[in-house]
Amino acid sequence: MSDPHSDLDLPQLPSEPIDRFTRPLARFMHVEAAGGVVLMAATVVALVLANSPASDDFLAIWKTRLSFSFGAFSMDHSIQHWINDGLMAVFFFVIGLEVKRELVIGELRELRRATLPLAAALGGMLAPAGIYLALQGSGEAAAGWGIPMATDIAFVVGCLALLGPRVPGPLRVLLLSLAIADDIGAILVIAIGYTADLDLVALSLGVAGIGAVVVAARLGVRSVLAYTVLGAGVWLAFHASGVHATIAGVILGLLTPAHSWVRDGVLGEIVEGAGRIFRGGGSDVAAVFHVERTVRESVSPLVRLETRLHPWVSFLIMPLFALANAGVPFTAAHTSSPVALAVMAGLVIGKPVGILLVSFVAVRAGIARLPDEFGWSVIAAAGCLAGIGFTMSLFIAGLALGGSLLDEAKVGVLAGSVISGVVGYFALLRLLPRSPS
Repeated sequence: MSDPHSDLDLPQLPSEPIDRFTRPLARFMHVEAAGGVVLMAATVVALVLANSPASDDFLAIWKTRLSFSFGAFSMDHSIQHWINDGLMAVFFFVIGLEVKRELVIGELRELRRATLPLAAALGGMLAPAGIYLALQGSGEAAAGWGIPMATDIAFVVGCLALLGPRVPGPLRVLLLSLAIADDIGAILVIAIGYTADLDLVALSLGVAGIGAVVVAARLGVRSVLAYTVLGAGVWLAFHASGVHATIAGVILGLLTPAHSWVRDGVLGEIVEGAGRIFRGGGSDVAAVFHVERTVRESVSPLVRLETRLHPWVSFLIMPLFALANAGVPFTAAHTSSPVALAVMAGLVIGKPVGILLVSFVAVRAGIARLPDEFGWSVIAAAGCLAGIGFTMSLFIAGLALGGSLLDEAKVGVLAGSVISGVVGYFALLRLLPRSPS
């Protein structure tokens, strides 16, 4: 995807010297596969450093404590905790925005069109969890059943971009909708399966904060600062409640309006009216501010926030998460451990088998339809690609396990994701024609 501003038939703003550096960066950040490339690079760096002579120093960075206090209130956590519970709340907020968009204006808004990706996602969650439990259904490791259930949308998008025009539109929609539905499932798994003992007072405060967000929206409050303050309060309450703090990000994302405040056509009318003032040589400040507000409110809060936050998530938060969580020392014991093998089996085998079987049942039952552009072999190959768990799988692993079991699970996630990505990519490369049929 190219720079969205480069093709606009509009007068351009004055150029500044720094634009020579920022414009190439902006073009790179608008390439569809760029986020996946940066995430992969961060993962490789983490793995290399964790298995180098600098391993102890590198891993110690993420255990460094950061604290702040305000009066009697204080928080003291490791850098890794701030990333996983703090910055990742922004990641989950964007996930909430994506889910809301798909449910309101996207492919999941119509049940008939959503049935196949929903069925595929259901199979792609149940089968991996079932395989994991079959192999690790007892003892402390059983808590990791949710690890192989998720699909990493960033890597899937990257693989689709590498395949280019070979990928027919319906397959792209199916995979992205499946990944979104997977995210919904992973969020439910985190909220239900990995919630610690509840502090009902803190949870009540969080719910009250969410209610305040709803009331403010109904009253017409449009200040980003007001919602940022309310959102920070909700995050703090959830963080103290025992419900994982990132769930607050998801809920706030789902509450974000998906439609613009200014109806279609109003922007053109106001810009045209203001143009008459400006063409006369005037510089009416009130008119400028009126146009500015109209322009801002002509885009829905959901689209505006998703567009603004997506680069920060893709190029800062997710790479930081990878650096803090993907660095695990590889040993022969880790790669052949029962936990690592169970996670790998869930991702590499469970994902494609579950997606294929439940999709087949849904189509045969008449509640879903297989697109004409591809057959079951492509569904199976796409199911392999969906076995790239990575970000969400590592996140759930950190909630479910600790110590050596966590290291083993991380090895399983990394190995299973690589195998799934390679098999899925080359299978689709072989099965799909050079151009969509």
